[in-house]
This record gives sequence, C-alpha cells and structure tokens, in this order.
Amino acid sequence: MYLATLTHQGRDRLAGRLAPQDPWRLAPPHMSLGEVIAGGTLPWSWGQLPTGADLVPALPYRPGALYGVGLNYPDTIEERGGKRPTEPCLFPKLSSSVIGSGEAVVIDPEVTQRVDWETELAVIIGTEARQVPEADALRHVFGYTVANDISARDLQERDGQWLRGKGLDTFCPFGPVLVTADEIPDPQRLRIRTRLNGETVQDGSTADMVFGVPALIAYLSRFFTLRPGDVVLTGTPAGSGDFMRPRRALRPGDLLESEVEGIGRLTNPVRSSVPDGAGACVAVS
Repeated sequence: MYLATLTHQGRDRLAGRLAPQDPWRLAPPHMSLGEVIAGGTLPWSWGQLPTGADLVPALPYRPGALYGVGLNYPDTIEERGGKRPTEPCLFPKLSSSVIGSGEAVVIDPEVTQRVDWETELAVIIGTEARQVPEADALRHVFGYTVANDISARDLQERDGQWLRGKGLDTFCPFGPVLVTADEIPDPQRLRIRTRLNGETVQDGSTADMVFGVPALIAYLSRFFTLRPGDVVLTGTPAGSGDFMRPRRALRPGDLLESEVEGIGRLTNPVRSSVPDGAGACVAVS
C-alpha cells in the first residue's frame, strides 16, 4: 500500500491508496501514520475524497531514531578515495533535521558554505528488532520512503566526525510517500536519482550497495534496539557535488529532487537563512 500524510482543509490527514495511479483516500481523522507504524495495523475504513480535493504533501511522520550509513556504494567509495569498509560505517541523523517534500533546505551562510546532496533509500522499521539474524531482518521492515542526507562537508572536515555536518535543521528531506514492504519484496532492485535544477547529478541502483538492507538491519540490531518508526538511511551512490571537479554545492534558489524507483519523488527548494540572500552559499572550486 502507498501511504502519506496530506494536508486537507487545513488539517494533516493520513491518506492511502492501493496503487500509484489510484486516488488518495483519507483515514479517520484521529489516525496518524506514526500511530499506524507503531501499531502495525492499517485502518480498516478509508473515506472517499471529493473530486478536485486540494491535497498538499506534508511530513509523513517524525521519526524517532535515524541511523545513517556512509560509504555503502562502491562508486561512492571510489569517488571519495576511500577503502571498501569491512563493516557498515554508522552515524546519527537527528530527528530535528527532518522536513517534508516542498519544505525548504535552509542554509546558514555563517555556519556552512559547502552543502551537499545524498539521495537515499530510507527503511522504516515496523517491529522491534534486537539481535536479529540477517535472514529474518526484512520481517521487521514496515516500508520504505525517500530521503536526502543533506551534508555540510566543511563541518564534517573541521569536526572529524559527522554530527554537526549531518544534523543541522532541515538537513533531512523525507517522504512524501511511504510504500509498505509487501509492495517492494526486493529492496536491492531500485533506481536512485537526484536532479538539481532539472539536471541529473546522481543515478544509481540499490543493487550496488556494499551492505544490503538485511545486512544493515542485522548489524544495527547487534548494538541498538530498533523500534517501530525508526529509520535506516542506506547510503548514496556517486554524484554528490562536493566530489565533483569543479566542486559544486547547494545554493539558495536551487530546486532539489530526490527519487527512488517504485516509491516516489521528494522536491525541496533551497534558501538562505539570511532574508535578503546576503552571504548566500556559492560553489567552491
């Protein structure tokens, strides 16, 4: 099933449809996507929307824990001059960084000048997982969505670790559609693309992951209890701007589109925290 949170008549409502071409139907007003994930049960009653209803995508739900995975595609490792990891490279992504489709990625030019994009498959945990064998890992998945692990490369370099560089407010676009796991029996067969102002800058496949989704869940569950609604960001293919020559960075006025095959597309404008655009980010060569 395809699920989303849509703003209808000024209220956020859980919506669902059986196929991408079907019209959205609304769940009862008291239900939210976060509650559905936590409870593991979909609504039994869906309301018919009136023709021409005005629906605006909203943040699907606000995740609890978000686990990032770095260097999980061979072309990314090559692009960055790294070595193939022998185990997943983990980092935290903050819940406060999450925004929905249509919301702006906001850059503070006094904090960072090298803001980069990383479109990723996001895995939504559906049932508690602890010490899970890889063979059983997908049983704990509720569904999948699209995310972009926006990254301040200058902060990453300066700090020597990734919390500030990955965790700034608005630095995790997420959604807008969550696809339940039964619709995607094999998460290792999905195309991932990023477009910047209409130009394709990333084009890869989850088939190329160093550590696939089951391996990531099993590995994470060795150290942490994964709970319903937690998110695993599975890494990004090559094509991030900071590793291009000349180097590229997100700038106010840009339009960023993040897409995963079979799930959907995130669209996020980029703006400066400075109202008149003074001090806007520029590409760094």
